[in-house]
Amino acid sequence: MDLHFEKRWRDLTLQLAERFGAGTPDLHTVLFLIGVQELGQPPRVFKKDEKVALMHIGICVVLLPYGYYRELGRDADGWPHFARTKDLPPLTGEEQERMMKEAVLAYFEMA
Repeated sequence: MDLHFEKRWRDLTLQLAERFGAGTPDLHTVLFLIGVQELGQPPRVFKKDEKVALMHIGICVVLLPYGYYRELGRDADGWPHFARTKDLPPLTGEEQERMMKEAVLAYFEMA
């Protein structure tokens, strides 16, 4: 177990919980929040399909620096679109979660 990594992740989720006055967010919630941030539209209630799209935006954005996606631009409604440029390596569920958390941490550290 990587204690430094775990502390960085815990610190980030605690900061987000404090900022939004909610419980400690899981990875999916953090990706959703990144998607909302990247959408750049005023806060509103999103439909279920929009929530899924926002999580996808979050995933694409955090994986951009690793070369897995590239941004294609925005549609008429201002939603960003991405193209996958290479396949993710074969990973176990645990390895995939770790990779995504590392990418999320890098996203917030660059902000």
